[in-house]
Amino acid sequence: MEALQIFVAIFILALASPLTFASDPSPLQDFCVAINGPKGSVFVNGKFCKDAKLAKADDFYFSGLHIRKNTSNTFGSTVTPLNVAQMPGLHTLGISMVRIDYAPNGGLNPPHTHPRASEILFVLEGTLHVGFVTSNPDNRLISKVLYPGDVFVFPVGLIHFQYNIGNTYAVAFAGLSSENPGVITIANAVFGSNPSINADILAKAFSLDRKMVKNLQSKF
Repeated sequence: MEALQIFVAIFILALASPLTFASDPSPLQDFCVAINGPKGSVFVNGKFCKDAKLAKADDFYFSGLHIRKNTSNTFGSTVTPLNVAQMPGLHTLGISMVRIDYAPNGGLNPPHTHPRASEILFVLEGTLHVGFVTSNPDNRLISKVLYPGDVFVFPVGLIHFQYNIGNTYAVAFAGLSSENPGVITIANAVFGSNPSINADILAKAFSLDRKMVKNLQSKF
């Protein structure tokens, strides 16, 4: 009986381990090129898969991450994603990446979170102040100033940011542990939800005057 209990415990741990170490399910085939329609395809992990015999090099290819993006916007930054939407061959592989361009003197990738992925950031150009905040109750800020060649990791689900403290453009590339990591920009979600969150709720949650909350909501 004891041996059976040990076997069952090991079996359960074996089933749980893939969920522990990966955001996306492990693929059961070489690849699953995502397509929009069901004709001649199968449905896997939220996408239809092209017949593997019809896969071509362009399904696994993307060009353009070498191009500097326009950062003339509110935050002074632009994120160029490369996930399953841009490269269908990423489907079921559990990875994606982004290029991030930051304007000089304060370009900001504002506080946000990826609900389905951890992120590893590599600085190519410039000087970035980066950080993330741990979960309740500590809410501890862990931050660092990064220079070209430096790498920093943001754990899955935690609020994080990057801020250009240099007087030149900055560029970073990041890998994420999901084909579709998702992104929730905190200010947009809280003050720009559709429909709006009741201003009294936000006023109490953030210890703000109700008029201030309504003013903030009007900006999103």
